[in-house]
Amino acid sequence: MTVTPEDKIHALGIWRGSIEIAPLMGGITNRNYLVTDGGQHFVVRLGTDVPVHHISRANELAASKAAHAAGLSPAVIHYEPGVLVLDYIDAKPLAAEDIRDPMMLTRIVPLVRSCHQNVAKYFRGAAAIFWVFHVVRDYAAVLEEGESRHRALLPSLLDIAGRLEQAARPFDIAFGHNDLLAGNFLDDGKRLWLIDWDYAGFNTPLFDLGGLASNNEFSEGQETAMLEAYFEAPVGDELCRRYQAMKCASLLRETMWSMVSEIHSHIDFDYSAYTSENLTRFERTYQSFRNSFEVMR
Repeated sequence: MTVTPEDKIHALGIWRGSIEIAPLMGGITNRNYLVTDGGQHFVVRLGTDVPVHHISRANELAASKAAHAAGLSPAVIHYEPGVLVLDYIDAKPLAAEDIRDPMMLTRIVPLVRSCHQNVAKYFRGAAAIFWVFHVVRDYAAVLEEGESRHRALLPSLLDIAGRLEQAARPFDIAFGHNDLLAGNFLDDGKRLWLIDWDYAGFNTPLFDLGGLASNNEFSEGQETAMLEAYFEAPVGDELCRRYQAMKCASLLRETMWSMVSEIHSHIDFDYSAYTSENLTRFERTYQSFRNSFEVMR
């Protein structure tokens, strides 16, 4: 007998009566549902560990609790293996064009800084480190073993990753979200929320900032405004080099994430097109980086 996602949700022992279930769109790692129970709304996220993507649901749970305690994310209502139930926030997910709006950016930067400064204070248990260069090297091994159609690109991508790791030094460490897609920001009309902590862990803050810019296609001026707002200081040449290297690394990781998902994910999503889009953006951004910084030549 096949157990459907709806069956799993109905079987949770937390509901007060008859519930209504509606799928939420947008998840490309989890399946997400809006559940209505006696007039109250909840979000149910279904997803097990995903070793090829370094996703541990225990880590996601701990990060979600810590982010709520830090005032950034909705409350965790219930957890059991493969199921995370969160308080529902009546809010609009942002799109890339929203993120690029100067007024919105002035709201987002303090939220990201608060993540880096405060979430670790409330995190309990063994914490992950999300080191993009390790992730890239591991992705390359997974792609080779899985006989990916992209195997011919791997030597070049690994060489570039090594160069970027050198160029991004020295590294500061903070607790990062590490997946700052536009849809992971919610606006309820009064404040912003940051959700989806699948990849959370200690990292350099520049990875989140680079990801925020690359995921949402910032202009050079928008990048400068973001960095100056975050660091509350002008952007010097060294910081610019380190930041640009991490932005390239963020795009490389997103590209290889999609390559791996092509051969390992069962979610209905056009990963092939997503790979092509991100590979093009990565190659363009990396070439611009090489043109700007002699250290890469």
